Amino acid sequence: MLRTRVCGVLGIEVPIVQGPLGGPWQQSMRLAAAVSDAGALGSVPTTLRTPAQVRDDVRRLRDLTDRPFALNMTRRPFDPEVFDAVIAESPPVFSLALGEPDDLVTRVHDAGAIFLQQVTTVEQAVRAAEAGVDVISAQGTEAGGFCGDVSTMALVPQVVDAVRPLPVLASGGVADGRGIAAALALGAQGVNIGTRFLASAECGVSDDWKAAIVSAASQDAVKVAFVEHILPPPTEGGYMTVPRSLRTRFVEEGNADPEAAADRAEALRSEVMTSMRDGTAHELIPLTGQTAGLVHDIAPAAELVHRLITEAEATLRALADLASAKNGAEEPGRNG
Repeated sequence: MLRTRVCGVLGIEVPIVQGPLGGPWQQSMRLAAAVSDAGALGSVPTTLRTPAQVRDDVRRLRDLTDRPFALNMTRRPFDPEVFDAVIAESPPVFSLALGEPDDLVTRVHDAGAIFLQQVTTVEQAVRAAEAGVDVISAQGTEAGGFCGDVSTMALVPQVVDAVRPLPVLASGGVADGRGIAAALALGAQGVNIGTRFLASAECGVSDDWKAAIVSAASQDAVKVAFVEHILPPPTEGGYMTVPRSLRTRFVEEGNADPEAAADRAEALRSEVMTSMRDGTAHELIPLTGQTAGLVHDIAPAAELVHRLITEAEATLRALADLASAKNGAEEPGRNG
């Protein structure tokens, strides 16, 4: 199977990381376990979880798999007590998004874990490398959830050059094997995939959300421009980013008139928080990447991992054959 250097660093068989699908919906431990059992790296979100819930999540995950997994935190928000609980669980991999790693790296390494840092700019990647992280995930603006402004195609090779020899994952815009092959061509060691795993059988999000992904076009995944009026700002060390979501009436109305959204900020924030509590947040802001246009079915996670790798290997072979054919065509002229 397709294997790169990052596989050895993360303790996995194939260079695929399932992006943590956190927030009010929670992805379910079944998804992370299925991805890890398939040889990739399953990830568990801790966003809006209590320390007790994190401990229970990890216990259930370890009942489901004995393979490596990642526990993820973000700086939007960041709860020191949750971080303490995460470290106490000694996860194989700790991943951080939406903020600087700073002094967290030492504590993660002391716990025996690998540190995987998500970045959205070259500058963030350089600071992360200087802080001592082990793997960097360069996330392009195509990604779902909170993302930056630079495309994956432009960002990844710059990050690869800036932090070499640290292994880099490409995140955003990857949902099939062709995307993996393209990421490797850009110098990445693997990929971090979110949206494709949202539409998996094991993912715990609403069936309506999964169906919306399958039926969506890429242009239906838009930035939520008025997010500053409805969600809390990043905590200290956090990045200012704007999330990408499928279009809903809530998103369309807010984007069309940000000033009106600002005037109604308290009411909108209350509406979002209520939806988080009652499990209907996807009706307002279903965070999804532009790869929704590449997702055409809902499949078991293990099947998706196998499909992604099989497609990537086929693409790489086809490229090698293309190069070989080109060289063969040029040979007579070169010799004669």
